[in-house]
Amino acid sequence: MVDTEPQVADGKVLWHFTMSLDGFVAGPNHSMDWMTGFSIRQGLIGEYVDTTGAVLAGRDGWDAGGDSRPYGGAWHGPIFVLTHHPEDGTPADGVTFLTCDPAEAVRIGLVAAGGKNLEVFSPTIGRQLLELGLIDEIDLHIAPILLGEGIRLYDNPGGAPIRLRQVGAGDPVSVVNVRYRPSAT
Repeated sequence: MVDTEPQVADGKVLWHFTMSLDGFVAGPNHSMDWMTGFSIRQGLIGEYVDTTGAVLAGRDGWDAGGDSRPYGGAWHGPIFVLTHHPEDGTPADGVTFLTCDPAEAVRIGLVAAGGKNLEVFSPTIGRQLLELGLIDEIDLHIAPILLGEGIRLYDNPGGAPIRLRQVGAGDPVSVVNVRYRPSAT
């Protein structure tokens, strides 16, 4: 299946990640060095840059990434970092540390997004928002790599399964089939 539907800025809460085939969105200690060397659809980064109005991030990921801006620095806008301890957060331009509940963080982020999308870059916050019914879409780019350990996209031991519906043409409950072979490099 090829992602051919362009992103649109319609004020949705978008839980967005590149993910390894085995379900990790970051390596151990939130490392992201594994994300290089993959190809994506032409123009996709530009679509996200144009349709993203604000970002909601988690504190652990923010601290691990430093003052890195989304999409290789091509996107500029407000970033909200949800944390229990804003007092020791490293200040950065355009970054606000929030100490509210996740639903309030979404409200703040959507207002700041100004009609564009609020992108959620945190597995923990995304899980909480999913449970609250506040995620409009989950947008995953599955990279052909097996990490074996790290930070999972969704981890909810003992929780009920959450069924999803595929966006776009075709059967919305169809299984997505992928096939890979181990690479020599």
